[in-house]
Amino acid sequence: ANLGFAVVTGGRGGIMEAVNKGAFLAGGISIGILPSSSILEANQYCNIVIPTGMGDARNAITALSCDALVSIGGGAGTLSEICFGWIYKKPIFVFEQFGGWSKKVSGRRLDDKYFTRITRCEHIDDLVREIKKL
Repeated sequence: ANLGFAVVTGGRGGIMEAVNKGAFLAGGISIGILPSSSILEANQYCNIVIPTGMGDARNAITALSCDALVSIGGGAGTLSEICFGWIYKKPIFVFEQFGGWSKKVSGRRLDDKYFTRITRCEHIDDLVREIKKL
């Protein structure tokens, strides 16, 4: 948000809420793309809420809506977002120290569609430096 980018998440709790909160408090645009059709499921830090009613299929919209995809930890939903990001040739940055799929895909190529490796970030400064290159 401090670099002028809107922040897009799945709009609910946990890491998504923390990310939306950081963007919101920085005065940035904080977007939540919800799996449900109810805006009431959005966390309080989303200043734009997009209820899709699509369940996890909304992960394709999330990936298409970003300039770069940042992954922190993650289960199957995060993996699907990483895969959609890969398919749509988005730069992907992961914080592998949180485990999950972020750790499993760090530094890898998912297939031969895109020849850039998924970039590992150890600290937020690494991510800021990479985002500034875009």
